[in-house]
Amino acid sequence: MAEAGAGFLEQLKSCIVWSWTYLWTLWFFIMLFLVYILRVPLKISDNLTTVSMFLNTLTPKFYVALTGTSSLISGLILIFEWWYFRKYGTSFIEQVSVSHLRPLLGGVDNNSPNNSNTSNGDSDSNRQSVSECKVWRNPLNLFRGAEYNRYTWVTGREPLTYYDMNLSAQDHQTFFTCDTDHLRPADAIMQKAWRERNPQARISAAHEALELNECATAYILLAEEEATTIVEAEKLFKQALKAGEGCYRRSQQLQHHGAQYEAQHRRDTNVLVYIKRRLAMCARKLGRTREAVKMMRDLMKEFPLLSMFNIHENLLEALLELQAYADVQAVLAKYDDISLPKSATICYTAALLKARAVSDKFSPEAASRRGLSTAEMNAVEAIHRAVEFNPHVPKYLLEMKSLILPPEHILKRGDSEAIAYAFFHIQHWKRVEGALNLLHCTWEGTFHEVSVYPKKELPFFILFTAGLCSFTAMLALLTHQFPELMGVFAKAFLSTLFAPLNFVMEKVESILPSSLWHQLTRI
Repeated sequence: MAEAGAGFLEQLKSCIVWSWTYLWTLWFFIMLFLVYILRVPLKISDNLTTVSMFLNTLTPKFYVALTGTSSLISGLILIFEWWYFRKYGTSFIEQVSVSHLRPLLGGVDNNSPNNSNTSNGDSDSNRQSVSECKVWRNPLNLFRGAEYNRYTWVTGREPLTYYDMNLSAQDHQTFFTCDTDHLRPADAIMQKAWRERNPQARISAAHEALELNECATAYILLAEEEATTIVEAEKLFKQALKAGEGCYRRSQQLQHHGAQYEAQHRRDTNVLVYIKRRLAMCARKLGRTREAVKMMRDLMKEFPLLSMFNIHENLLEALLELQAYADVQAVLAKYDDISLPKSATICYTAALLKARAVSDKFSPEAASRRGLSTAEMNAVEAIHRAVEFNPHVPKYLLEMKSLILPPEHILKRGDSEAIAYAFFHIQHWKRVEGALNLLHCTWEGTFHEVSVYPKKELPFFILFTAGLCSFTAMLALLTHQFPELMGVFAKAFLSTLFAPLNFVMEKVESILPSSLWHQLTRI
């Protein structure tokens, strides 16, 4: 019923907009008709005669100044339009017209729901392009207390930027808090703790929350920031798992009782997934790789919809450590999908598997003599696809650039993602004989001088102002050089322009009786 009412309102609105368009046209013609009828009382003919006499008395210098000024103004507009286009990639006049004038004239916004019925292919491609070009949480991020702080102890410098830590704080507030936290004292304390900038204040708040209750998020904070070794972090995460599973079971039973319970269950789910993922990473770092793989597989089966944590990237790295390349290929076949946002891990792992089949026997000299085989062509194409996705990775894998500690957040297709990938995966490339040699010989072939991307076309108003500037400048020059001849051309142009209007007026006067015009002019 509501949808029918909304549809009726939209139809009524479109009818009003359509009618107003034609009413303005009708009003315009009525005004023209009234002006013509009242031309005698308004002395329009006398005024036109006066104007024509004034124009005849003007010297050619006036027309030169007029056209020159028009050329100057249009040139300034052209320069401003070109500068705005180079800086922002769009036309200023067009942007103002679309943003401000079009809604006033009854235009339809392209971003409105009425125009949202685009094809699935376009929406998927737009969604993927947006996903590929934004900041993501690093799925292999290190532990602050047990790993990042070691760098601080040795060098006295912070390994993470304020921007990176601020993004992590926002993630923690999103994943580990909900609207009902103020009802539970321990969760209320942790809600404030995640907002604290001072690490010691956060740790103190976590201990205060644990004095009140077995709080899973408090154990998470202590495992991440207070534990100085991976073993200590694992113990704290196991305590967090015990508390988190209890909260998850309780909220699971109450999730359908209201929106608040549903939000709390969503929070408890995020907490549980985070704890299990970090426990698997602890097992991987402590050398229990098979146990870590099993934990990751179980987690992905239990929560298949939570792809935001990118657990499959942790699984790929652990399987590569086990040299289980068949299992790696199976994971890639599942997650290397066009509908999912790609990553350097997926692209370069696929390239590594293709390179592994041919890298041990690959020789640039032999390949130049006999050409590339089918398997070698597949490997080179996979490397090129990976380099096209992120061109920063090869320099880190080939140790042409020095590695630093990976950040907690990465920009897809950026240098930060390349650092995060190479930091954990360079050992896997070194383990495959000849893989880095094949990468070294082929990765630069991805680049080309002529870009395949189409150049952005110039906006219409830049072309229009350029033409207007050139035309008025030419008129100014011709009027200055040939004033009499340009006067003849101007009079001929104006007479030709008004000839159809004069013809229509003569026909109207011949059809309508003169008495009617006389009576109308006396009204």
